Amino acid sequence: MADATATMTMDKGLDHTIIGESTKSFIDGQKGVLEYVGIDIDSLARESTFEETTFLLWNDRLPDADELAAFTNRIRSQYDLPDGMWDALRGLPHDAPPMHVLQTMVAMLAAYDADCDVQSREAEESKAIRILAATPAIIANFDRLRRGLDIVRPSADDTMAESFLRMLNDETPGTATARALDVCLILHADHGINASTFATMVAIGTESDMYSAITAAIGTLRGPLHGGANERVMRMLQGIDGLDAIEDFVLGRLSRKEKVPGFGHRVYKAIDPRATYLKTFAESIATETSNLELFKMSRKIEEIMESQVGAKGIHPNVDFYSATTYFSMGLAIDLFTPLFAMSRNAGWAAHAMERLEDNRLIRPRCQYTGPHGVEYRVDA
Repeated sequence: MADATATMTMDKGLDHTIIGESTKSFIDGQKGVLEYVGIDIDSLARESTFEETTFLLWNDRLPDADELAAFTNRIRSQYDLPDGMWDALRGLPHDAPPMHVLQTMVAMLAAYDADCDVQSREAEESKAIRILAATPAIIANFDRLRRGLDIVRPSADDTMAESFLRMLNDETPGTATARALDVCLILHADHGINASTFATMVAIGTESDMYSAITAAIGTLRGPLHGGANERVMRMLQGIDGLDAIEDFVLGRLSRKEKVPGFGHRVYKAIDPRATYLKTFAESIATETSNLELFKMSRKIEEIMESQVGAKGIHPNVDFYSATTYFSMGLAIDLFTPLFAMSRNAGWAAHAMERLEDNRLIRPRCQYTGPHGVEYRVDA
């Protein structure tokens, strides 16, 4: 029997398949390079803000001062949730996984948008801003509710990083901590066509709406093979009995051919450029919050891993030091991945809007390996 896939190439995981063109982010895994619209990630982490970086990803250029002010004000005007969504957030089970809560609430935003099905560039950007702006309130206040605390509404005077931390802790965040979170958001904003970004593109490629596309991305990010790596790093650190136990722990895992969370990357064979910059922030925040021992443990694990497997291209990735950073900020471990989503909203929306400019339904093939000509028969 003829098979339409006979002339096609098998590429499990699509590692070697290019599905289109993009101007958003460039990765050179061999050299450890990451650029957003041609600007290296180190420059953005040092000089930019998350809001400015989002504008860059959505518009393929940096804004001037007036454009940035207007864009920032648009985001801040959407921080608050509709009253019905606050009620829904209060009604969710407090033991629900935060990523499921986030996915549910982002999907719910569509019900409060009369232009949900309008697909102009202007309408899609407005939806993207609503999602981007509402996510901090959803994550921070679900955590407050499950801790038995009152909701803290967002302030339009805050940056996204400041707003999230103020709602989470009901206090003004320190300048250094707010800036560290801002940098983390920049570093996680986009990263090529990863699994969740691909899910966004598949959904938007059907001419579905932005809310559905981002909801698909959140569900994809929740998978432990994609998001959640920094959660595993933190749990690993908590399970090690101090600095003196690290060498035996690491060497033991390597001898058993077990992975060490936070090391290695599907793309990078050089050091993840995001990890290089984040290490500095991890140390400063750990010092300020009396978590320096945690940073020292992380640093020792890195030193041992570098001596043992660095030559094989296995280096720390962005998740390794983001775990120490987020924990030092006081975040519960299961909020690490929702915070990742809060940042990646920028990249997901950028790729969705780019896809709609030159769309083609994504419809790969799967090679059939089952039987043919089976007789229909129901056993008595």
